[in-house]
Amino acid sequence: MADAEKNIKQYKIDAVAELKNEFSDNKDLFFADFRGVSVAQVNEIRKDLAAHNSTLKVVKNRYAKIALRDLNAPNVDEFLKGPTAVAIAGGESGPVAKILFKCTKTMPLKIKGGIVANDTFDSAKVEAYSKLPTRIELIAKLMGTMNAPVATFVRTLQAVVDSRAEEN
Repeated sequence: MADAEKNIKQYKIDAVAELKNEFSDNKDLFFADFRGVSVAQVNEIRKDLAAHNSTLKVVKNRYAKIALRDLNAPNVDEFLKGPTAVAIAGGESGPVAKILFKCTKTMPLKIKGGIVANDTFDSAKVEAYSKLPTRIELIAKLMGTMNAPVATFVRTLQAVVDSRAEEN
């Protein structure tokens, strides 16, 4: 009997250690209630997240609370009630939030909240965050803005050259 209890305890310790490892490597986490979501739909979400180097993991709330507390993460106990899936952003977290909110429109998935840059976001904040442009989109806009004056100048010079060619 003592051996069985020891194995269970070690299993729990290992489960918490695994969560701590996954949570410590990735700073941004999103918590969702996946009640009513089919296995096929969960696999679809996982496939979409994998394209952004992110994962979706169903967790035991108690283990997640312990792991997050050990990592000195913000208190998110209110998000860890009921069936919980955690989307772990492997890179930029904006696309992960976009994918999750896209899924809420077609699936019974409900976003509970998240941790972004060590700050707690409720569902409304996560939704607002998901609507922001990604880092790549912002860089593209910046480059377009920086390129516009040069492109305008080149077109003006080309128009002068073309008008002179027509005169000759």
